[in-house]
Amino acid sequence: MELVCLDLEGVLVPEIWINFAKKTGIKALEATTRDIPDYDVLMTQRLNILREHNLGLPDIQEVIADMGPLPGAKEFVEWVRTHFQLIILSDTFYEFAHPLMQQLGWPTIFCHKLEVDDKGMITNYKLRQPDQKREAVKALHQLNFRVIAAGDSYNDTTMLGEADHGFLFDAPANVIAEFPQFPAIHGYDALKEAIRAVSQRNIPA
Repeated sequence: MELVCLDLEGVLVPEIWINFAKKTGIKALEATTRDIPDYDVLMTQRLNILREHNLGLPDIQEVIADMGPLPGAKEFVEWVRTHFQLIILSDTFYEFAHPLMQQLGWPTIFCHKLEVDDKGMITNYKLRQPDQKREAVKALHQLNFRVIAAGDSYNDTTMLGEADHGFLFDAPANVIAEFPQFPAIHGYDALKEAIRAVSQRNIPA
């Protein structure tokens, strides 16, 4: 059996932190895993900035409420789910992802959890497990699934390496240059064709 695993931000929805940075005018919050490979360093930086500016979860959720999927993402998700089981593997948080999952038709997502105090301030974050994207694909292999995966950032590369076939999707030039072993795909139509080409199933064009 085959299963598709996709990253969320940058693949199906805009980058949440970049949108929040634009809304608040705090340029330092634009950094993502495309820029800083170490997720702990990145999240520590983000939480420190939030505290410094007295910004909490409700402020971020307000921005997310106005976001939607990237153009064509909902239709692409529907195509994947027609032919495969789909799991979204993301380093976002359930507190962020819920309204976006609704707009994508409630696909399954594995991500992380935030700790928030009674004033709505984010005090900490809890990883579901370290390197959770790669570990999820490893577990799926143990269940005898064949995995096709796509992502766009540094934190997706271990998932792509663990998958039977991994693709960089609309990734920045620096990530593409550092990981030439993963085919660089641009646009949902091209990603559909790439998935069809490596699938063991006969999927119509």
